[in-house]
Amino acid sequence: MDMTGEERIPASREAVWQGLNDPDILKRCIPGCQSLEMRSPMELAAVVKVKIGPVSATFNGHVTLSNLSPPSGYTISGEGKGGIAGFAKGGADVTLDEENDETVLRYDVKAEVGGKLAQLGSRLIDSTARKLAQQFFTNFNVAVSSPTEAAG
Repeated sequence: MDMTGEERIPASREAVWQGLNDPDILKRCIPGCQSLEMRSPMELAAVVKVKIGPVSATFNGHVTLSNLSPPSGYTISGEGKGGIAGFAKGGADVTLDEENDETVLRYDVKAEVGGKLAQLGSRLIDSTARKLAQQFFTNFNVAVSSPTEAAG
């Protein structure tokens, strides 16, 4: 599965960069995130519960950041194991560009799934992934552009 897109965020590039590297903000923004822990400045561990069609699974994942270029972007890659439901792994290149008083966050995602999830069909997986990505970016946009609202 490949997915590209962009999100316009009414905040400075530095604020968006800080948000992308703040485990508390990310935990609040990732749909179904039960825990997110920074293991090192380049590694995170996450537990995320998702439902894709008839399959509901809790994924234990490991995320690595690379190609860091503050505050312009990075590459994020990871793998999550969901027990009998299967696995998901992939990565995304994230770039941040300033345009007027906004930051344009662009992403290019490549991912694959295996196990029971792979049997659901690519159309269902793609539509669910797009929906989850949109939920994340909507939440992230609010958290970064109006931190006082997101905290409450």
